[in-house]
Amino acid sequence: MPLARSLLGKVLVRTTAAGRHACIITEVEAYDGENDRACHASKGRTARTEVMYQAGGVWYVYLCYGMHEMLNLVTGRADYPAAVLIRGVAGINGPGRLTRQLHIDRKLNGRPALPASGLHLEDNGIEIPRRLIRASPRIGVAYAGPVWAKKPWRFYFDADVVSKL
Repeated sequence: MPLARSLLGKVLVRTTAAGRHACIITEVEAYDGENDRACHASKGRTARTEVMYQAGGVWYVYLCYGMHEMLNLVTGRADYPAAVLIRGVAGINGPGRLTRQLHIDRKLNGRPALPASGLHLEDNGIEIPRRLIRASPRIGVAYAGPVWAKKPWRFYFDADVVSKL
């Protein structure tokens, strides 16, 4: 899960006709392959999960509970479904709030994480010291069973520390 952890402190940039909005990533969750029962790909390749089987560097955006768009960065090699859910950024907690406030929707599903798509990542040199990063079980995945639900694959830090680094 080192890739998920390394996204902390990176900048999520959303560009629309209304302007550019840049936010520091403060919370993520990792999902790793078909054996991960909390991963959407645990049921295999479907129309919904096909994007997860692409080579890393594209967005996986899906609708949750019929109302919340969820933003994930596909991180696996081609044909290996792995992704990182972006759960929060500085000033916005919760993946549904994040996508709503940044105007992220399924039109971005499968698009490359490049400026031309309107959504990309930047590295502004912010490094979150490992001692400030917390790990915990992922949220809302009890359906995956106790082994998978308890994996400490949620990573976060207190956004207030960024101003002190």
